[in-house]
Amino acid sequence: MQKKFLSGLLVLLFLNLLIKPFWILGIDRAVQNIVGAADYGVYYAIFNFSFLFNIFLDVGLTNFNNRNIAQNSHLLNKYFSGILGIKLLLSALYIIITISFGFIIGYDHSQMNLLFILAFNQVLISLVLYFRSNISGLHFFKTDSVISVLDRFLMILFCSILIWGHLFEKQITIYWFVYCQTIAYSVTAIVAFIIVVRKAKFKHIYWNTRFFYVVLKQSMPFALLVLLMTFYNRIDSVMIERLLPTEVGNYQAGIYASAYRLLDATNMIAVLFAVILLPVFARLIKLHQPVNEIVQLSFSLLFTFSLIIAFATISFRYEIMNLLYPQHVNESLLQFHTRMNEVAFVFGALMSCFVAISSTYIFGTLLTANGSLKMLNIVATGGMLLNIIINLILIPKYMATGSAIASVITQFATAIIQMLIAIKIFHLKLKWNAFIRFMCFIGILVVLIFLVNVFDFRWDIKFIIFSIASTLTAFLLKIINMKNIINLFALKGIVQNK
Repeated sequence: MQKKFLSGLLVLLFLNLLIKPFWILGIDRAVQNIVGAADYGVYYAIFNFSFLFNIFLDVGLTNFNNRNIAQNSHLLNKYFSGILGIKLLLSALYIIITISFGFIIGYDHSQMNLLFILAFNQVLISLVLYFRSNISGLHFFKTDSVISVLDRFLMILFCSILIWGHLFEKQITIYWFVYCQTIAYSVTAIVAFIIVVRKAKFKHIYWNTRFFYVVLKQSMPFALLVLLMTFYNRIDSVMIERLLPTEVGNYQAGIYASAYRLLDATNMIAVLFAVILLPVFARLIKLHQPVNEIVQLSFSLLFTFSLIIAFATISFRYEIMNLLYPQHVNESLLQFHTRMNEVAFVFGALMSCFVAISSTYIFGTLLTANGSLKMLNIVATGGMLLNIIINLILIPKYMATGSAIASVITQFATAIIQMLIAIKIFHLKLKWNAFIRFMCFIGILVVLIFLVNVFDFRWDIKFIIFSIASTLTAFLLKIINMKNIINLFALKGIVQNK
């Protein structure tokens, strides 16, 4: 199982590192620089608003299905036709609810049009994720890896033509950007559907009321968890845009989006771990096999990576933001420096969250695979309330900066609690020698950052030197042990696929 996990993970990482960073740092960033912080801020706030009601779109079906197919692959034929019918019904319900709440909170005509398109895109994304849950649940990790980047690859292709192809006299608008996403998601959903149909022997969609209630009852805990985590992860920009005066709110939402973009790019590594870890953990737990080894391996890799990235990006936050977001044409030098200072501070705060998020994607995924949803929902409820309360207090005074501080507090609080719960349930043993090595590693990172800044090099050279030195340190301290990784590749696996 470890062998299949690692081989699938490597393919997934390679494809995503090839495609998604260019999408986030190339296309998405280019669009914001073209349309401006305010217009992009409106899009970003509405985009996150479209996430808030995903509970009605999925009701936990994807996570429920992933876990169950991983443990009982023979259920694919039975589940697929029935769940697909439920998904289509829920998609209509989700769009109605999302549009209704858009009217309630006061979106104007232009914002409502954008919300409708983004809500439809969420439906397509949800379908793709459901189809992928069947593929990964069957442990076809390499196929899932290709599907995971297909939408971004198509979006890069379409948007590159619009931005740099010079086919039109007018420059790209937010609406063109969103339409490209719609086409890419549609094609990806069709391809993923065809792949699953071939595995599921699909004939037609059917509706079974009893099946609907049974599945709904079992998936609702997953749905509640998704809802709560979505609120405390996505509501920040929505609150910024709504709590502040219109022009200020749009601008500050754009500031937050600028700072969040690189966190989003690095966060995909943690997401990829979770995608593969969920079915692997689920299978190991069902067969009463120990999870300690994979938990230790994934934690060592991801936690080390997150620490290096967090230290490096926080130390060079102003230089990175200045590189990504040049001065606007209608912006004075003073306005540019003011914007950069604000974006850099928010960026530094958000990048510290990456350490906590990485931990959550390991221990939270382990608890999800175990079905410990009651505890996860309690933690997520506390995280949502904490995040909303702190945002209500800080946003009116500190705007995007206040929201970034709220994220730091919320992410670290929920990550620590989830880790403690996982340790208690699975009796994970804390190895003091490993703990001491991690503390030494953090101390050495602090020293390395100080040393590289002593020399009068360009900041990008310092960034590279620090990254290489930090990685070598992790190997020297045996936090990352290449021998263990190679041995895992040589294993046939402790679990035989059935």
